[in-house]
Amino acid sequence: MFSSLFIVSILTALSSVAAKGPAAVNLRTAGNFAILAKTGVSTVPPSVITGSVAVSPISATGLTGFSLTVDPSGQSSTSIQVVGKLFAASYAAPTPSTLTTAISDMGTAFTDATGRANPNFSNLANGAIGGLTLAPGLYKWTSPVSIGSDVTISGGATDTWIFQVTGTLTVAAGKKMVLKGGALAKNIVWVTTGSVTVASGSHIEGVVLGKTAITLQTGATANSRLLSQTFVALQKATVTN
Repeated sequence: MFSSLFIVSILTALSSVAAKGPAAVNLRTAGNFAILAKTGVSTVPPSVITGSVAVSPISATGLTGFSLTVDPSGQSSTSIQVVGKLFAASYAAPTPSTLTTAISDMGTAFTDATGRANPNFSNLANGAIGGLTLAPGLYKWTSPVSIGSDVTISGGATDTWIFQVTGTLTVAAGKKMVLKGGALAKNIVWVTTGSVTVASGSHIEGVVLGKTAITLQTGATANSRLLSQTFVALQKATVTN
């Protein structure tokens, strides 16, 4: 009797902590970078980036506004705006091949995230999701998504979210994404076919997989990774991963 009750208790406990949401998106080596882009990363100083920044296949000319200091090895560079290193396809080996792999992994992650089927939520609030609380799950919009007031992402530390946006993602000035219940930014993925704009003084949480440009305007902050198949532009912004 005791053993049966013990087993039931264990199963109940395991059930209560089981992760909710879709299978996680594997970033592979793209996850080694706070910012990764194909055609360039720009900053209007002073921005603050914690983590590595990389561009490929474009050369180091695609890293603008950073006042780069190239490492003696020629494999990377540094900037007072980056707590970490910067990399470009034009740097010394093995950097070019490392970045080729990372860019490929970014594309694979994008394809995976956009290809997830059977969403739990379709076209929620017609894309105007400000003020909502978002539970773990797969979300899909066939239209732009706008955040006109604070939005809450609520769940546990092992729960996952994938937000598929066929169009643009815009966070209005001074608005923010708020994590609740132990939710972690690394388990949140925003995958967009259109541009991403984080307006002045606003804040985002989660990995951004962008088909096109990602822009953080003056004073915007991101607890995330910004992975763009084109360009990332920062305007006195803060990125932490």
